[in-house]
Amino acid sequence: DGRPETASAPPGARELAERVRARGGTVAAAGGCFDLLHAGHVALLEAARRTGDCLIVCLNSDASVRRRKGPGRPLVEAADRMRVLNALECVDAVAVFDEDTPERLLGELRPHIWAKGGDYARSALPETRLVESWGGQVLLLPYLDGRSTTTLAERAARPPAPAPEGTP
Repeated sequence: DGRPETASAPPGARELAERVRARGGTVAAAGGCFDLLHAGHVALLEAARRTGDCLIVCLNSDASVRRRKGPGRPLVEAADRMRVLNALECVDAVAVFDEDTPERLLGELRPHIWAKGGDYARSALPETRLVESWGGQVLLLPYLDGRSTTTLAERAARPPAPAPEGTP
């Protein structure tokens, strides 16, 4: 749509976090590219939602995905990734960030829980120290082996295997 992507939390995400916090609830957040949404992503988001009273997804912008994953990515543009994420029952809000890491956005949202997939190491996440600075907790949630956007994209790009002889 031509608008610049911003790391500022949209009013809906920010207001949701403030409302939940004001009533003593737990704000959970999860982040990632979520390019070609698959079962591993959904499992992570459902598990993250169970840790809090709301779930805000911090979504890498198209430029951020490109810097992290290389040319040809993302496969799905941010507006579409956001629409699909917002359609999930476990997701309460989505906020896009343009930086390489979501630290600035997390600083605005100040979630109690920051959830990442178990394929990460807590010590390797640059945002761990920030989240813990306000008493937040970084949770590494179980990772579904074999579920990867990169693997899906590679499989889709391969020519189909020929059908065995005699197969209709």
